[in-house]
Amino acid sequence: MSASSLPHPLITRRRALQMFGIGAAAAALAGCVPTGSAGPAAGAAGLNGADPTDFAFSSWSLTEESAKPALEGTLAAYEKARGIAIKRTAFPYNEYINQLMLQVTGGQFTGAAHVDVAWLGSLAATGKLQDVSALASGRGYTSSALQAATFDGVQYALPWTIGAIGLVANSETLGKVGVAPDAFPTTVDEFEKTLVALKGLGNGLIPYAASTKAAQLKDILIWMQTFGSPLVDGDTVTIGDDASIEAVTWYKGLYDQGLIAADVDRFDARSLFAQGRAAMYDDAPVGRAAVTKESPDASLASKLAPVSRPVLKAGDTPRALVWGGAIAVVNGTGAATAGDFAQYATSDLDAILADYALRGLPPATTEALSSSEVAADTFGAQFSERITATASSNPLWKFTAYSQIESAIADNVQAVLIGSASPADAMKRAGEAAQKLVG
Repeated sequence: MSASSLPHPLITRRRALQMFGIGAAAAALAGCVPTGSAGPAAGAAGLNGADPTDFAFSSWSLTEESAKPALEGTLAAYEKARGIAIKRTAFPYNEYINQLMLQVTGGQFTGAAHVDVAWLGSLAATGKLQDVSALASGRGYTSSALQAATFDGVQYALPWTIGAIGLVANSETLGKVGVAPDAFPTTVDEFEKTLVALKGLGNGLIPYAASTKAAQLKDILIWMQTFGSPLVDGDTVTIGDDASIEAVTWYKGLYDQGLIAADVDRFDARSLFAQGRAAMYDDAPVGRAAVTKESPDASLASKLAPVSRPVLKAGDTPRALVWGGAIAVVNGTGAATAGDFAQYATSDLDAILADYALRGLPPATTEALSSSEVAADTFGAQFSERITATASSNPLWKFTAYSQIESAIADNVQAVLIGSASPADAMKRAGEAAQKLVG
C-alpha cells in the first residue's frame, strides 16, 4: 500500500499531546539547535521516476533480538516490492554513533541510516546528510515529529518513532509493598522510601535497575533536572551547580544502600527486569517487547506499568527525556532509493502498523496515531499520559559535541559511584570538561 494513496485524517494538537505528549517536547527540541554546521548535501527527491537500485541500511536495532524481526520485515517487504537488495549494517547502540560517524566521514557508508534524533547535529556537521524536506511533504507526519528530525532549520531525517524514556515498573512487585501504579510515589523522598521497602522483600531484588555503567550514565541528567539543574544556560554548561551535586549525592546514596546496582546499562536493566530481579528501570516503549520476550513470566506484559518520575517537591512537573528514531539519507551510491525506502518505512500505514505490532513505538504520522491498533494499546496510552506528556529534549543536544560531553559527565558520575571522587569535585570537573567541548 502506498502512503501517498491513503487519506491523512487530521489529529488535533490536544489529541496528539494526550496520546504521545510530543508537541511541546519536540518544539523544545527544535529550538535547541546550534549554528555553523556544514550544509546539507543535495536535497533528496526519492526515485522520482528513476529505476530503484541496491542500497545500504544501517541500524542498531538489527543487533537487538526483540527489534530485529520488525526491521527485517520492513526491509524484506521493500526489497520484494522494488526488486532490489538492501545491505544491512549494524552496530550495538552504545557503539553506533561513533561507528556510523567513522563510516560516513570516511565515505564507507552511503544510503539510509537509522538515527537517534539526538545525533542529527553531529551527523549534519559532516555535510553528507541530504535535506529530505521534499520527501516529507504531504506524507502526513505530525508537525512535532518533523521538528524532532530537524536540525538547524533543515529536515535532515524523516521521523520514524517519537516518544520518551521513563520509568517502567512491575505492578505485581509494587503491590507487594502496597504501591499501586496509579498512586506511585510523587516525590523523591517517597520514592526512596518505596525503594527501601522493595529491598526489604529480599531474594536479591534490585529495587531500581538504574543505569550505572558509563555507557548509559547519561540517564543521570534527567535526575539532575529533577533536582533543579537546567544543565545548560545559553552556551554555558551548568553542571557543577548545587542541584547537579545534590542529584549525584542522592544517586550515590541509592547506590550505597543497594537500592540500585553496579555495572548496569539499559540492556542489563531489561534483562534484570525480565527475570523478575528488578522492580523498575528506565526505558522507551520499545523495551516492552524485549522484556516480555525474555521473561519466564508469561503474564509480564499485563504487569508492565509506566509511572511518572518523582519530583523534588510536590507540585513540580515530572521530568522525562524525549527519545526518537528517524531515518537519514547519506549522500552517495544508492541514496535515491534509500530516500524512497525512508519515506516508505516511516509513512506507509501498513509498514508502520506491522512495525508497531512488534516494537510498540509511537509512530510519527497522524494516520497511524489515529488508527485503532495504536489507540487500543493500553501500555502505550499509559506511557504517553504518565511519561511522554511532560517529556523535554536534552539541552545538550544543541552542541555538536554532545556525545563527548555526555561521556565526560558519565565518567565523572561513575567516579562518584565507585568512591574515587566526591560529588562536588566530580561535578565541577564534569562541568569544566563539558564546557571545553562546547568551545
